[in-house]
Amino acid sequence: MSALVISGLVVLMTATAFLSGIFGMAGGLILIGALLALMPLPAAMALHAITQMSANGWRAILWRRHVVWRLLGFYALGCLAAVMLWSAVFFVPEKALALICLGLTPFAARMMPSGLQPDPARASHGFAHGVICMSLMLLTGVTGPLLDTFFLGAKGTDRRGVVATKAVAQVLGHALKLLYFGGLMAGAAGLDPILVAVAVAASMLGTTLSRRILEAMSDRQFRLWSGRLITAIATVYLVQGGWLLVAR
Repeated sequence: MSALVISGLVVLMTATAFLSGIFGMAGGLILIGALLALMPLPAAMALHAITQMSANGWRAILWRRHVVWRLLGFYALGCLAAVMLWSAVFFVPEKALALICLGLTPFAARMMPSGLQPDPARASHGFAHGVICMSLMLLTGVTGPLLDTFFLGAKGTDRRGVVATKAVAQVLGHALKLLYFGGLMAGAAGLDPILVAVAVAASMLGTTLSRRILEAMSDRQFRLWSGRLITAIATVYLVQGGWLLVAR
C-alpha cells in the first residue's frame, strides 16, 4: 500500500474505534467494508481482527468495572464450537456474499419474534448465539448488530454494561477469527508489520477518545442512535453487495 492509503486507513481506524467506543458497534462494520475493498478477504479479515481486538480489549479495560462476566461463559463455548465446525470445511465467502450477509444481519435480528428475544442469562441462549455470532464473524468479519441485540436482553444492564461486556465477547470472537484467517489461512501471511502496529495504536486512540461521550449519553440516546447507525450502514452494504452480484 502507498503512504497515502495507509494514512487514510489510520484515520479511518481511529474514527471507527471512536464510533464503536460510543455505541459498542458500527465501527467494525465500516472498517471491514473498507478493508474488503483494498485487500484479499483473508488478509482483510486478519487485519480487521487485530484492530478490533485492540479496540475492544482497550475498551474492556476502560470499562472493566461494568463487565457482566456471568453472561459470557456459554457464549464462549458456542464460539469455540462454531470455529471447530467452520475449520473442518475451510469456507471463504466471496466479497459480494460477505457484504450481503453484513447488510442482512441487523434486519434479521430486529425481525425476531418477541417470544424469541434473547436472554443472556440462559445457558441455551448463550450457546446458540455464540455459534451464530461466531459463524457470522467468520463469514462477514463482524457480528456486532446481532451480538448487541443479545446483550441488550440482559435485564438491569445499562449502556456501559452492554458496551463493556460486548467488548470482552468481541475480543474472544476476533481472536478466534484471527486464528481462522491468520493462522489457518496462508493468504493473510503478507500483512505489513508496520501497518499492523499503526492499526493497533489508532484503534486504542479512538477508543480512549470516545469514553467521555459515552459517559455523557443517556441510555435512551444510546439505543436510538445505535439503531439509526446500523440501519444506514446495513443498507449501504446490501446495495454494494447487490451491485457486485449484478456486475458479475
